[in-house]
Amino acid sequence: MKNLIVMNKSSVLVFLLVGLFVLCECEDEDQFLPVSPMVKKEQEALYSAIQGFVGNSWNGSDLYPDPCGWTPIQGVYCDLLDGYWHVTVLSIGLVFDNSLQCSPNAKFTHHLFELIHLRSLSFFYCFSSPRDNPIRIPSSNWERLSNSLESLEFRSNGGLIGTIPVSISYLKKLRSLVLLENGLTGDLPIELGNLVNLKQLVLAGNKFTGQIPPSLGGLTELLIMDLSRNNLTGTLMLTFGCNLTSLLKLDLSNNKLEGKIPEGIGRLKNATLLDLGRNKFSGGLIQSFQQLVSLKEMVISNNPLGGDLMGVEWGKLQNLEILDLSNMRLTGLVPESMAGMKKLRYLGLNDNSLTGNLSPKLASLPCLSALYINDNNLTGKLEFAEGFYKKMGRKFRAWNNSNLCYQPEMIPASSSSSHGLNGVKLC
Repeated sequence: MKNLIVMNKSSVLVFLLVGLFVLCECEDEDQFLPVSPMVKKEQEALYSAIQGFVGNSWNGSDLYPDPCGWTPIQGVYCDLLDGYWHVTVLSIGLVFDNSLQCSPNAKFTHHLFELIHLRSLSFFYCFSSPRDNPIRIPSSNWERLSNSLESLEFRSNGGLIGTIPVSISYLKKLRSLVLLENGLTGDLPIELGNLVNLKQLVLAGNKFTGQIPPSLGGLTELLIMDLSRNNLTGTLMLTFGCNLTSLLKLDLSNNKLEGKIPEGIGRLKNATLLDLGRNKFSGGLIQSFQQLVSLKEMVISNNPLGGDLMGVEWGKLQNLEILDLSNMRLTGLVPESMAGMKKLRYLGLNDNSLTGNLSPKLASLPCLSALYINDNNLTGKLEFAEGFYKKMGRKFRAWNNSNLCYQPEMIPASSSSSHGLNGVKLC
């Protein structure tokens, strides 16, 4: 059996130093590359920036030979440029168990903006207390990162308050701007429209107010726009969506947006998710919805939209899996064309004023696992086969339709399968 060699930290350090010396003294020097240094000024700026966030007790003294060497700092990543290591990624906060944890007095210092090679900068659970330590995003110096920064993220920082600084618009190479679940307030600056290379814009879960700037409609490279869970108001410009043809996800839900839904939304032919739910939109469904041929999920629920379902050719939405049109003040019939959405798994039409009979073809949708038609004014017989009720169980709801009835012979013996028929009278 081979002997086990036990070395303390000092021995390990000596061993590594000797090994490095030997590598550098080899006759074939091209086979081995010595450890590259980090510019001292940049290393000092990094340490000072980190101390601002985690406290002065941290000084990096146990790191050798530098933050990009054999013992790197968790959340700090480097690239070799011009023979020197440069910090290109800085992630502060509790991403991993051994991540740099912010102190209760975390703050920004000017040293952060001396890391001019940064490509990605993120803060997660760092600024936690809006009462004890409210922090604002720095209003200046972002231009120093304009030639490098591609991703800027603030996630779950309850103590991050104030507005989005206009100077963020200097970051012309920015591809991802994520300000998710912070305490940010105020209007969205129109200058965000200058970030023409953005592919991801996530501003959800803050307290933003005012209108959505028309300039955001010109971000033609966007793949994701999520402005949900704010206090945004006003109407969308009529051409909103016309230039966002690359968009895969549009989420404007849980705001106070009003007026008619723009026909330009129909230009989002690559979108797989559209969520406009929980706003104040009115003016009925737009016909251009039927052009969203890639859509998998559409949520328009909880809007005083009004109108009917007949103006949309639902059968064209062949990829749609989730359709939630509940609580929208809809009237009229449920169109038979809805049975043409062969991939549909969820259909929510509840809490409207829909009338007439339901087509039995709806029950033939092969993937349908939830159908909610309760709280309407539907009439006539439910002519769904016994197998439909058995498959749906509690995910079929039809109560509170006073003139709707069912045939008892079509209901299986299982009480759980007939749960959705509670409140529906016998024919």
